[in-house]
Amino acid sequence: MNQPAFADSLHPITWPEGFKAAASFTFDVDAESCTIAHDPTSTRRMSLMSHQSYGPRIAVPRLLQILDRQDIKATFFIPGFTAESYPDIVRRIADGGHEIAHHGYLHEPMQGIDAATEASYLDRGLEALDKVAGVRPLGYRAPWWELNWHTPALLADRGFLYDSSLLDGDAPYRLAVADGGARYDSNSRDNGGFPDDSDSRDDSDSRDIVEIPVDWALDDWEQYGFYPGVTGSGVIESPAKALEMWTLEAEAHHAQGSCFVLTNHPFISGRPSRAVALEQLIERVKGLDGMWVTTLAEIAAHTKATVQEIHTLARIDVPLFPGAGARFRPAQVKVPVLG
Repeated sequence: MNQPAFADSLHPITWPEGFKAAASFTFDVDAESCTIAHDPTSTRRMSLMSHQSYGPRIAVPRLLQILDRQDIKATFFIPGFTAESYPDIVRRIADGGHEIAHHGYLHEPMQGIDAATEASYLDRGLEALDKVAGVRPLGYRAPWWELNWHTPALLADRGFLYDSSLLDGDAPYRLAVADGGARYDSNSRDNGGFPDDSDSRDDSDSRDIVEIPVDWALDDWEQYGFYPGVTGSGVIESPAKALEMWTLEAEAHHAQGSCFVLTNHPFISGRPSRAVALEQLIERVKGLDGMWVTTLAEIAAHTKATVQEIHTLARIDVPLFPGAGARFRPAQVKVPVLG
């Protein structure tokens, strides 16, 4: 199928010689952690716990067989608690040559948490992955894809190469660590409740990390995810429908030279018919001429080495008291001066 090309002109990238686009199959091995983080009392629900444990116990071995048969390497985002709970399967993932990346410790809710709390989650997850598999991950994916403005600096502090949580592009790019955040004085009503312009952006940190964007349309949760009282509408889609949709997305990314990133959860996509459809998808993606199918770490390393532009995201300042409106601070693109 020939798709018209509508390239992501904001994030231009040239792929390694012989490749015209990239694709990565990623797996969030949440297991019980995401339901526990959502509701700690869920541990009392024996059937729910069995639903989640299907991921590491049954699905991951099945998925590893598929990846081996298709001769591709994938990226597995693993919460620290999952690693501690299922160390043998995590080591099996590593032994298969797949990338292990960070996904929180207990898949903690991330919205609005302070930097110190988030740092503790990151560090505990790092300790667990190191203890279980001897891995110091290069990549991070925030639970529920909820990145905070201070997160990039925390990742850079810990030596991460990339993040894969934002949804603002079709191709990877370099993201400034400086968050451009406003500093407010809660006791001041100067400047209409907005911070003073001279102190509105923290640009002192010149570091950057690679961002590899994601998309809810390329997440199996929206297609298959359902458990009473936890998630979903009760409408579980056919794997044939998901295969068709994801094939169209892969073909479009291929045509425009961008980066197809599929997010799967083993306890969802590791079920029999869905696993069959996933392997069919892998075969189709591999069959696209010039498609580089690899890990996110490989894509991130190439991006870091070849892309010069560094991006910030737009910020919206909202005043501390009503009546002053809001202020939009546009995104910026910078090219570092090489010394």
